[in-house]
Amino acid sequence: MTGRCAGAPVDGGRAKRRHSTPTPREPFSMPIAQRLPRGSGVVLHPTSLPGPHGAGDFGAGAYHFVDWLAAGAQTLWQMLPLGGVGLGHSPYMSSSAFAGNVLLIDLHALHRQGWLTAEEVAAPAGFSDRHVDYERVIPWRMERLAAAARRFADTATPAEQAAFESFRTEQAAWLPDYALFMALAEAHPGQDWMDWPAPLAWREGPALRAARAELAQRIAFWEFTQWCFRTQWDALHAYARARGVRIVGDMPIFIALQSADVWCHPELFELDARGRPTVVAGVPPDFFSADGQRWGNPLYRWSAHAEQNFGWWTERLRRTLELVDIVRIDHFRGFAGYWEIPAEEPTALKGCWKPGPGAALFQAAAAALGELSVIAEDLGVITPDVEALRLELGFPGMRVLQFAWGDPADGGEPRFLPHRHAHDTVVYTGTHDNDTTRGWWASAREDLRHHLREYLATDGMAIHWDLIRAAMASVADLALFPLQDALGLDGTHRMNRPGTPQGNWAWRFDWSLVAPDTAARLRRMAQLYGRLPA
Repeated sequence: MTGRCAGAPVDGGRAKRRHSTPTPREPFSMPIAQRLPRGSGVVLHPTSLPGPHGAGDFGAGAYHFVDWLAAGAQTLWQMLPLGGVGLGHSPYMSSSAFAGNVLLIDLHALHRQGWLTAEEVAAPAGFSDRHVDYERVIPWRMERLAAAARRFADTATPAEQAAFESFRTEQAAWLPDYALFMALAEAHPGQDWMDWPAPLAWREGPALRAARAELAQRIAFWEFTQWCFRTQWDALHAYARARGVRIVGDMPIFIALQSADVWCHPELFELDARGRPTVVAGVPPDFFSADGQRWGNPLYRWSAHAEQNFGWWTERLRRTLELVDIVRIDHFRGFAGYWEIPAEEPTALKGCWKPGPGAALFQAAAAALGELSVIAEDLGVITPDVEALRLELGFPGMRVLQFAWGDPADGGEPRFLPHRHAHDTVVYTGTHDNDTTRGWWASAREDLRHHLREYLATDGMAIHWDLIRAAMASVADLALFPLQDALGLDGTHRMNRPGTPQGNWAWRFDWSLVAPDTAARLRRMAQLYGRLPA
């Protein structure tokens, strides 16, 4: 599967693609997907929550947000991936497919446990309530987490130590390697793992044992912070469930090259003998990008995954579904067929389609885990094989209203129009990658605006509520919308601009932006359109 591909379509991805999906060795009779009850909710990453420490976290602001969702009869809270942030502070480029983002740990909770002082958790001057300044927030928070880890090591009660050891045992399949990887990455700043000394890069036993002894304190830090993350998250998750709010998580299909997973399992990725990718991930040219998108993630060696009965993927899904109630799998089309780009190519132009693992991966996971609560992110150029795979598995797909209007030749998606929805879909006004609905409307072409005004019988003066109402009224089982749309915010409040490496993932809100009647308005819509909690 390595090397350059001949005959790759470069016509905007609209050429007919011929690739097959692997079939299981034996017929698979048990159901794979779990039907999701009708409901609605809000897309908001925890970093966007209010809070005193420069970014949202699992503290009081998160619990207040759950209460606000419940007051508005919203049964879903969708988040971005909960793993650590990577290049550009993106949550889609984590250093582990299993670890949580330690920057989400509530420092006030650590103070209540006696591991931080009042002075250490005092709100610093200069942090913004509307923007995450990662360059300041990350070192400030990491210093306090390090202090908490030291005090825990010195003062932990027997019960606290027992709880920590129990967590380490439960997570032994990934936690020791992750903590060692993070400690080694700190010890070799600016280097990818394959550039470390060879005995460490290729995980030779004596080198790893020596590193564990030398870096014991930092290894303990990373294990401690993962324990704090999981303990605090489990408490917040339980609070949400008790109030009828289910968590929708997000799982990227690909992971970062500089990650514990690639370091530990290089045989599962398309790497050369030096550990460098031979081919990388991306998407082909389309209406929005003449060169396509070169993401740069290493691609999976699917034959190796199949030989292991997709054990790594099963564990990844197990871990994710321990954390959340429903998981949105990003770039679902990659399981039917994915765009393979030679690593030396600077753009995605000279790639080609390759077959993904198809249903076999999810059949293996369902056999081990039972029915899967999954949303398939099926945006972009979706060919019949992708839709056939989604329908075979029974996963609901996505319909984004901002893409529904206008002529298909200009990028419109008629299948996203509300009258074409089906119950096994999830309708969004927009996603974290879109402009806010008000921002999108302000820059939309007049023919698109005319189409929408006619279709929804509206003047467009409150376009964000028009699209929320259209989503709520849809027959789609689930309806979701970014908080920015519920608040009627303009394009300066968007979360991400795809293709721009800097300035993303930093948006925050405070409660002064929330009109007093917003929750009541959402509750009435949930009542009108049959989305009240059961």
